Amino acid sequence: MKEEKLETPYFLLHEEKLERNILELKAALKVYWNNYEIGYSCKTNSTPWIMKYMKKYDIKMEVVSDNEYLLAEKVGYKNKEIIFNGPNKGKKIFKRALLNGGYINIDSLNEVEWLEEIDSNLLEEVEIGIRVNFDLEKDCPNETAYLKDGSRFGFSYENGDVLKVIERVNKLNNIKIKGLHIHNTTKTRSIRAYESICKCACKIAINLNYTLKYIDIGGGFFGGVPGKTTFNEYLERISTVLKTTFEISKTKLIIEPGSALIGSPIDFVCEVIDVKDTFAKRIVTVNGSRNLIDPFFMKNSYFYNLVIKDDRKIKKEQIICGYTCLDNDRLMRLENNQELKRGDIIIFEKVGSYTITLSPLFIEYFPTIYVKKKDNEIICVREKWSIEEFLQKQIF
Repeated sequence: MKEEKLETPYFLLHEEKLERNILELKAALKVYWNNYEIGYSCKTNSTPWIMKYMKKYDIKMEVVSDNEYLLAEKVGYKNKEIIFNGPNKGKKIFKRALLNGGYINIDSLNEVEWLEEIDSNLLEEVEIGIRVNFDLEKDCPNETAYLKDGSRFGFSYENGDVLKVIERVNKLNNIKIKGLHIHNTTKTRSIRAYESICKCACKIAINLNYTLKYIDIGGGFFGGVPGKTTFNEYLERISTVLKTTFEISKTKLIIEPGSALIGSPIDFVCEVIDVKDTFAKRIVTVNGSRNLIDPFFMKNSYFYNLVIKDDRKIKKEQIICGYTCLDNDRLMRLENNQELKRGDIIIFEKVGSYTITLSPLFIEYFPTIYVKKKDNEIICVREKWSIEEFLQKQIF
């Protein structure tokens, strides 16, 4: 299958770039904290081929719902290879994961009550983790999305809830909290934020009379983006802070990258289907949508390439728009570039993070996903949806 003959629109994953991200992350961990687990963030891109590929590199699967848990199992992950996070766990799968030795980080009082319901005679010694909520904004001003409201996840460090819940759970027979899960979404993905997360882990550990088995600092790193913070730079600082309280040989470091691994290896390829002038601007319509490359509608620029077969005059301004009937479906403003015509190709690069999982069934259905293997062979790993897929389980 040749790339130039693929029907647009489609996503294209470059295996070589994905492998490079994985190997660079593992190399950094081996240098700075060679007692680690990587849990790939399923929600960031849950394409089964990608999940299976992660397993090949001994990467665990981090999930945040029953459906993601069951998907991980279907792909081939065993309970012990799944990290179960988030506030959306179901009681049945939660208990099953607990009984079968999976990683679990509790996030709500519901889960504490479920733990108290379990017959301890069914359990051998079970070690779980707890999600910590703390005031990152105080330490890193303007770094968090919700400046005054704080994060909504986990048990509060500031009001003492996290230590109270640890004490409550540790009173149960055969269940003990041996891990801290401290993950915060940040605006800039700065090293300083991870330094603050690690300091919080150290403060909590000092209040415990036993050694924690793991510290899970979540994801949110840059990866595979030129000029941005590298894995080595993140891990060097994380290691420096954690070593003030923890020993590498005794406490495992868990990280849960999503976009750091899968963001940069994936392109979205679309085609110009119409060009017209209005009283105000040159409008270029493509058979893609901003929904497919920027589902949060937050980006103001992209990595991109134009595939134009002949020389064209330079156009001062062209507004690239998507196929939908929403007027805000505007992908980018192309300035001082060659004039685009029908049939020209636009390749949006580094768009593998959250785009496929957040693609809507709006006007058009899911596009094809291809993988370009290291030997340049191209394989299809998800066919384009038609009305047949859309109508599954529909009732007329």
